Amino acid sequence: MEHRSLVLNQNYEPLNVCSVKRAFLLVFNGKAEVLEIGTEPIYGVGDVEYETPSVIRLQYFVRRPVPQRRLSRREVFARDAHTCQYCGRHSNLTLDHVIPRHKGGPHTWDNLTTACQRCNHQKGGRTPQEAKMPLITQPRRPSVNSAELFIMYLDNYSEWEPFLTGWVKKTNREMQYAS
Repeated sequence: MEHRSLVLNQNYEPLNVCSVKRAFLLVFNGKAEVLEIGTEPIYGVGDVEYETPSVIRLQYFVRRPVPQRRLSRREVFARDAHTCQYCGRHSNLTLDHVIPRHKGGPHTWDNLTTACQRCNHQKGGRTPQEAKMPLITQPRRPSVNSAELFIMYLDNYSEWEPFLTGWVKKTNREMQYAS
């Protein structure tokens, strides 16, 4: 496994995960400072040994857009906890357009929900009101905490945890590991 480095913004907000080589170059060029050292060294020319940066902080503030979750079948199922939003089943899941496409329903987060095959077939080309099939929860665009993107690295890089605490809620981490 290639070693990775956590990149923090100037205000300590988690920004990215990059290769140790990239992190080393950012530090070497004066664009970042090392906050945590990794366990394995980097070897240069002539067996010169350098400390591995595990967590670095940029010397300047980087503005970036708020991350958005990509609309996909997998993400809709995850948002709905792999549960049919009509009957509560967890098997034979499909995507359902709440307002059917032929009635002008868009292919958006707010109009897509998880349905088992049986409920999707029963609902057919009708709205939930027309089919008398109320939704368990209304579909919505999921919010994104950008720090959640770094959770998967915590098992291998425990030294990152102090820099993610506060950005990642403990409950979110436990839910991520459970799924």
